[in-house]
Amino acid sequence: MRLGIMTNTRPEKLSIDQLIAHLAHIENDGFDHAWLIHLPYSGFDALTAIALASRHTQRIMFGTSVVPIYAYHPLMLAQHALTAQAATNGRLILGLGLSHQIVVENAMGLSYEKPARRMREYLSIVRALIDTGRVEFKGEVYNVKAELNVIGSSPCPIVIAALAPQMLRLAGEMADGTVTWLAGRRTLETHIIPRITAAAKDCGHPQPRIVAGLPVAVADDPRQARDAATAMLQRYDALPNYRRLLDMEGTAHAGDTLITGNETEVEKQLRELAAIGVTDFIASIFPADEDAAASTNQTWTLLRNLVGRL
Repeated sequence: MRLGIMTNTRPEKLSIDQLIAHLAHIENDGFDHAWLIHLPYSGFDALTAIALASRHTQRIMFGTSVVPIYAYHPLMLAQHALTAQAATNGRLILGLGLSHQIVVENAMGLSYEKPARRMREYLSIVRALIDTGRVEFKGEVYNVKAELNVIGSSPCPIVIAALAPQMLRLAGEMADGTVTWLAGRRTLETHIIPRITAAAKDCGHPQPRIVAGLPVAVADDPRQARDAATAMLQRYDALPNYRRLLDMEGTAHAGDTLITGNETEVEKQLRELAAIGVTDFIASIFPADEDAAASTNQTWTLLRNLVGRL
């Protein structure tokens, strides 16, 4: 299982120069990949930040978690992704998602009707443009006939945020895998991984990439750490997409998904994820106690030492 770090792109957290330096630090410490949060209403554009960071890195893979498709026409998004792929010399993993109904309808003023159909059409267009440089597609939502040539680029893997059966089937049929946030081990093992794997197998596709993002904290008092995480992550509890995830996991709060405990216990939980088929783990490092710097450093050090061992 490859290990990576989730990186916030909100300006109140990091300046663009600090973000680029942080991404270079992730590579220097040996991690396999870095994933940039992309919010449609706050923070830096993840693909632009990746292109900039590519000038200061050599090896590390970069992922977007996730670009909301409603915010971009598929032709423009394909061009944007291929530009980042060229800048990184082939180190981009393009993560796409639907966002949330409240964001799409209230902030963007768009309809959230039939989101799975929109994603299927969107993927059809983006996949063709990224893989072949041309598309001729007529659907219910999009009608696109175009060619795209980005010198020095190449096809990049595409993963989508998926939970519902339709989306998981779509991820197996048309994407290279899925990227999740706050999906616990039970949900991954019994719902997400079996469904996407079966869909990929039915289409004769390779084993899909299972990218799982969860908060992580090395802590002497796991209950206290989870209580703190519950307070910090409470906004997810009421969002319908995440509420379904938490209900499936059998947890009341997003903070209950925190991977925590001492070093041995955290390593055990990560190995359990690898054993059920998670191919890539994204750690969102959570400060577990009042000394946030020391807590973060302890978790970071453990994760760094586990790279290549899971």
